[in-house]
Parts: sequence; structure tokens; C-alpha cells
Amino acid sequence: MQSVAAPGRVAPHHNLRAILARRGFRRLLSVRLLSQLGDGWFQAGLASSVFFNPEQAASPLAITAAFAVLLLPYTVLGPFIGVFLDRWSRRNALFLANLFRAAMVIPAAISVWHGREDALFLVSALVVVAFNRFFLAGLSASQPHVVEQERLVTANSFASTAGTVLYAASLGSAGVAFHWLGTSLHSYAVVTGCAVVGYALAALVTLSSFRVDALGPDDAERPTNTIRGALLDSARGLVAGLRHLSHRPAAATVLVMQAGQRALFGVLTITTLLLYRNYYSADDAAGAITNLLPIAAAAATGSLLAAIVTPPLSRRITGWRTLVIVTGLLAVVIPVLTMPYVKMLTVAAAFAASVGAQATKIVTDTTLQVDIADDYRGRVFSVNDTGFNFMFVVGLFVGALVTPADGQAPVVMLGTGVGYAVLALWFGLRHRRIPPTPAI
Repeated sequence: MQSVAAPGRVAPHHNLRAILARRGFRRLLSVRLLSQLGDGWFQAGLASSVFFNPEQAASPLAITAAFAVLLLPYTVLGPFIGVFLDRWSRRNALFLANLFRAAMVIPAAISVWHGREDALFLVSALVVVAFNRFFLAGLSASQPHVVEQERLVTANSFASTAGTVLYAASLGSAGVAFHWLGTSLHSYAVVTGCAVVGYALAALVTLSSFRVDALGPDDAERPTNTIRGALLDSARGLVAGLRHLSHRPAAATVLVMQAGQRALFGVLTITTLLLYRNYYSADDAAGAITNLLPIAAAAATGSLLAAIVTPPLSRRITGWRTLVIVTGLLAVVIPVLTMPYVKMLTVAAAFAASVGAQATKIVTDTTLQVDIADDYRGRVFSVNDTGFNFMFVVGLFVGALVTPADGQAPVVMLGTGVGYAVLALWFGLRHRRIPPTPAI
């Protein structure tokens, strides 16, 4: 792992230039961007065929069930997969994750083309989504091997935001494709199939850019035991990772904070989908996906703003105070913008929610990278991803149960604001009792 300079010697305004000057960071960033380009195309094609197909009337619970089927299997298996990030070459893990995804996009696109939601469709979609979470956990665990510790907050901010912006751009390009090709199963399948390009290129760049041990883990053992032995080791490793996390209160607290925010984000997601599916686009269900483009643009812009603001704010007032301020502001802004049910205000709410979500991700990733030992980092990041997915699905289910089919539920939006307020208050009070850790 690279040497760490004293934080006080780093000029904050030089951080971005410094990380971009590092070849390893640029290469890891290109892997992320290519992969998230594929994510946007794959998810746009899949979502259009399932959620915005004019031949189907997707209910709130049906939409939530589709998310759950895709996300929950990895939520259960994620911590076990994360153990292998601490045992195997992360370079190889990133390469194979994208290679498998590229291969599984093909049967998924064929199923979309023929309008089949059968076992082949389900399994291929599950593999693509599951390996995405594995891939992102691997990226986060690898980041400290290409960037110095004092610049991690800038690296996390820039990399995750650039990925989000490119993901939103690929969603936008999918919308343009639907406009020119029409909203049909065949056009959805073509866009879904384009993801092969992004994933395959990401795999090739990973393989050609890094040595097998360049991304860690440090001093990794490569056991040759049986599958049963590996599973037992995984279970023991998970327990060890959780035990390690229990002795890192700053990391544990920020994980709970992000999980709570993710649940609230799930409520906002299902509400937005229902509004654009059944309220704002009631007479044009087929065009609802293109009408969501302003939401994607607002989300990307919000993530960009968070990337600009979070690093200097975190250095000035610390990361945990930044989260308290951002989450407290969301407690007020979200109800005010969402309850009138006006398109432009809904777009503004998406912008605000994305600022909060991205700022939380930046601070969370950096806290884990600084506070967690490298031998446990893959496991802890995988636990983080598990909570991230699980609480998002919980939020979707809660939103589906309390929100009508057209998405209009002012009481739910008011409750969401209260949820943000409770999180901000709890996190602030809890963190004041935690011993000081390196500033981020």
C-alpha cells in the first residue's frame, strides 16, 4: 500500500489535481466509468420493459417486488462474497465481475426482446445486479491502494460522482434512443444489449491496467481448501469483520446513518416512479421513461454539487458534522418540495435528495477506508453494501404499502421529512460521544 503523508502538509485545493495525476487512480476511475455506463443502459432497458411497459399496469407492490427479487439475493449473500475481496486478488475480482455481467446481459436482452419474464430473464438479471454490488465493494476496498489516505475524501467524491454523472448520462442516452426507436420491447432490448460494451471494456481495462496484486488485499493468503472449508472460512471471516466493526464506533455509526438514509431514499424512489407512471404521465405510460429524464439530470447535478461541496466542508467542520447539516436540511426541503406535486418541484426534490445521498456516501466510504484495517476492509464494505440494499428495499416496501397507485401521499412525504430530522438528531448526539478519529 502506498505511503501516507501528513494530512497537514496537503493543500486542499491541490487534492483534485494530485489524484488525477496518479495513473492508478485514473485507471481505476476508467473501470468505474465504463461499468456504470453499462449499468445505465442495462437498467434503463430493464426498467422500461418491466415498469413502463404500456401492456402492464405496474402496482406499487409489483414494482417493489421486482426490486426485491433483484436486490435481496445479494443482500443475503453479500457479506459472504465480501470475505473473498479480502482473500482474492481484487484486480481479478473486478475483472471477473464485469466479464460475467457482460456475458449475462445477452440472455437478459433476448428475454426482453421476446417479452418473456421467465427463469432465464430472472437469473440473468440477478447475476448482473448482484455482481454490480460486488464490483462496487471491490472498487471501494481498492481505492486506498491508488490514493493517499489524506486525499481519499477527494478521490471518493470525484470517483463516485463522476460515475453517477456518467450513469445518468447513459440513462439520458437511453431515453434519446427510445425517442428515436420508439417505446417497444425491441427498443428496450437493444438498449439493454448495449450494456455488453460497457462491461466488456471495463473488464479489459482492469486486466490490462493493474498487476494481479496492485489493488490488494495486503498480505493476502490464497487458501486451497474445499468449497465447504471456504464457506466456513467465509462465515468466520464475516464474524471477524463484524467484531472488528464493533470496535470502530465511528465506522459503525456512519453505517447506520447511511442505512437509515437509504430507507428514506427508497420511499422517495417508489413515490417518484408512481408519480411518473400513473400521475404525471397517466395518458402516456409508454413515454413515462423519457419523462423521467429531468429526474436523472437533477440527480446527476445533485451528485456533482455534493462532490464539489463535501470535501472542503468535511475538512473544515469534519465529515460527521457535514452529514448532520445535510440531513437536517433534507428534513425541511423534502416535504416542502414534494407535497405540492408539481413536476418541477419534484425534480428539485430529486436534486436535493441526491445531494444528501452522495454526501453521505462520500463521508461513509472515507470513514470506512480510514477507520477499517485493510485486512477487513472488503468484508466491511460488503456489509455496508448489504445494509445499503436491504434498507432501500425496506423503504420501497414501506412506501408501496402507504402510497396510493398515483403516488400522491402528502402524509408520507411529511413522515419522510420527520425521518431525516430524527436521523440528523440521533447521528449528531451519537457522534459527540465517540472518541476523535482522523479528520475527514
